[in-house]
Amino acid sequence: MNQLRNILIITLLTLPCHSRANEAEIERRVEEMMAKLTVERKIDLIGGVDGFYIRSLPEIGLPKMRLMDASVGVRSAGPSTAYAASIALAATWNPELAQEVGTGIGRDARARGAHFLLGPGVNIYRAPQGGRNFEYLGEDPLLAARLAVGYIRGIQSQGVIATVKHFMGNNSEFDRHHTNSIIDERTKREIYLPAFEAAVKEADVGAIMSSYNLVDGTYASHHKPLLEGVLKGEWGFRGIVMSDWSAVHDGIAAANAGMDLEMPSASFMNRELLLPALKDDRVSQATIDDKVRRILRTALRFGFFERQQQDLTIPLNDPRGRELAAREAEESIVLLKNEGILPLKKDSIRKIAVIGPSAYPAVVGGGGSSQVTPFAGISALEGITDFLGKDAVVMYDRGLLPMSEVLAKTRFTPVGGGSGPAVKIEQFSTNNLSGLPVSIRSSNGIALFAEDPTGPDELGQPFSSVRYTTTLVPEKSGMHHFFANVSTRDGYRLFLDDQVILSRSLDKSSSMLCHSMPLLAGRTYVLRFEVEFGQRWGPNKVEVGEIANEDLLTPTAQLMAAQADVAVVVAGYDTATEAESYDRTFALPVGQDPLIQSVAALNTHTIVALVAGGAVDTAGWLDRVPALLHLWYPGQEGGRALAKVLFGEISPSGHLPISWEKTWAENPVHHSYYINGKGNDVHYSEGVFVGYRGYEQNRIKPLFPFGYGMSYSSFRYTNLKISPQNARIGETVSLSFDVTNAGNMLADDVAQLYLGDPVASVPRPPKELKGFQRVSLKPGETTTVSFLIDPRARSFYDITTKEWKQEPGAFTVFVGPSSAEIPLTGTFQVKK
Repeated sequence: MNQLRNILIITLLTLPCHSRANEAEIERRVEEMMAKLTVERKIDLIGGVDGFYIRSLPEIGLPKMRLMDASVGVRSAGPSTAYAASIALAATWNPELAQEVGTGIGRDARARGAHFLLGPGVNIYRAPQGGRNFEYLGEDPLLAARLAVGYIRGIQSQGVIATVKHFMGNNSEFDRHHTNSIIDERTKREIYLPAFEAAVKEADVGAIMSSYNLVDGTYASHHKPLLEGVLKGEWGFRGIVMSDWSAVHDGIAAANAGMDLEMPSASFMNRELLLPALKDDRVSQATIDDKVRRILRTALRFGFFERQQQDLTIPLNDPRGRELAAREAEESIVLLKNEGILPLKKDSIRKIAVIGPSAYPAVVGGGGSSQVTPFAGISALEGITDFLGKDAVVMYDRGLLPMSEVLAKTRFTPVGGGSGPAVKIEQFSTNNLSGLPVSIRSSNGIALFAEDPTGPDELGQPFSSVRYTTTLVPEKSGMHHFFANVSTRDGYRLFLDDQVILSRSLDKSSSMLCHSMPLLAGRTYVLRFEVEFGQRWGPNKVEVGEIANEDLLTPTAQLMAAQADVAVVVAGYDTATEAESYDRTFALPVGQDPLIQSVAALNTHTIVALVAGGAVDTAGWLDRVPALLHLWYPGQEGGRALAKVLFGEISPSGHLPISWEKTWAENPVHHSYYINGKGNDVHYSEGVFVGYRGYEQNRIKPLFPFGYGMSYSSFRYTNLKISPQNARIGETVSLSFDVTNAGNMLADDVAQLYLGDPVASVPRPPKELKGFQRVSLKPGETTTVSFLIDPRARSFYDITTKEWKQEPGAFTVFVGPSSAEIPLTGTFQVKK
């Protein structure tokens, strides 16, 4: 607690000038500057310029302010410290560390002259397919809020504005510019808004970014009830609301709804549209002035008028950042399974095989606008090699052919035999392959790249759907793998002998899909691939390939696995398979399941380390391996952190910020995550029962529960005390308990407090997280953990009164190291 108190004191001392004592002077200066601006110049200010800037106004001394992408480090200004992904930060359950990471990223921003950082992201993890889950802070609103507050305070302590995003209902990436998130009011308030609320009320965040999607039928960037009503009205947000890039569709609607800054340029909130709207009272001058005041006031609060933003005394490659990134990676690794194999004994390892597509080079983070290029990234191979030094032989192989080579090796034959191009291509002007084709031609493979899928192809022919027909004659009998990769919001079907083996509908978006099945050598199979182009954003890609299992897996990897004392398979996703703009698959990328199975069959001491932004399908191999670690996206120091955990230099201490399903069908949002039916509506019909709340409500046991994480030590929970046992409606309840390290090594655990309201008048989850504390204990050491349960923590959002409501009755307290492991329970009563 002393460490936390010291951090808070430091934060208050280093925050830029925005104390209440200075507010009167700030407002005086704002009004002085407003008097010097014409209405035209005011409108100019509320549209971005040059991609990532807010324009300067020399007549009032406003500098040109730079925005930079963030979340896991500073992007767009050359190499920078690459921290672990936000989902990894969430796995630390450490708000103090979040503040330190925010401070480090803020320093990196000052070294590069950034005024705004476009992070953190606080959207809730609903399903493992979410393409930007790795940028967010897990499935629980309290966990996300506590970490976001620390992160924001850290950034803003360095005189840099944090931008919390994406406000709101942006919980998937498929067709994100058009999907309509339909969320009931109670669910908004209890699940999807609390992290934003904490960012405003507790962290005093300087900026908020709206999301691309619609919410209840209105674009988030035009949503007056959310922007003016909740954000600026109820919560009293005094900073800047900016759009995501090209997320404004109507300048007048956005202006009246509360949008202050259109990015990256004034496509709609410009002179041409807003000056006439001012003249005929469709937009008021007061509305424009409020936006300008917010931008000026925020720039004054953060001292941008008084100093150069770039601080040349901060090194670009800050050694403090490297140390901090290493600590974050170490604290985030979650040990999910260990059948006595870990920790490894360094002196008993003579040969170790490091295998897998994520083993080398370092996979630092996922793809998209959060992607940071480090000065140096330490891969799993390098981390293990450096740790072992000359004491052991470290063997390495990727294990799988790259997909580009699989494509090159795929061989089709013409229908009916003969020579010439193997694939018949029929292109249709309709989007459902109906009517006569507008073009028929041939090619040697199934591949396409078109900037405009609804425009002409390279031959000048327009098309909206396409059919490829060919035959396949395998050279080898056995298991074969088919894969299809079609970008963004396109539907497709892959047929083998008229049987669908891979399909995706227009309303679902994910990366490459794979299907495995046995084939016979020499037999002719008819292959047909049909694509319906439905996307409305970005370029288009079509790829189809096939390969025999024994050709996909490299012989070298199999030899290494057989010879090694231990095999470490580093599997998962990368910037090409998990990224912004599309959802990923629940299954691991093509060939990785067979790779793990093959290595495990050859070496009983196989450890799997996953690189991913969330849960993955483990059904094909989990029971075949004795140990599983989740690395998330571990940042630039991930390889060193993995080595320390593998060999017991530190105990694994990460805990899941998500629930991990056995199958996608068991996930509480399985029926509601994607568009269901025609149109773009996504109904959040599970309501508040998302993640562990839904699993417990549905009485389904996940593969790994929320909050779960194994250790090399063991912990004992005792001595629960609750006071008072009988509380009044407005009274705070305190509780405490002891945590003891009952093992024989220094280790951390995460003590978690859940609360249940079994007699509520509305359906409530069986338990909800209401507090947590990470504790570090020496062997035999005991610490007392204390929490306060205030009235808000006991309340639900009443949609009738539109207020938080606490009802009298009995409440149940659950205490333990995860949502499923509860060694301590207790009750207290609340009376009127």
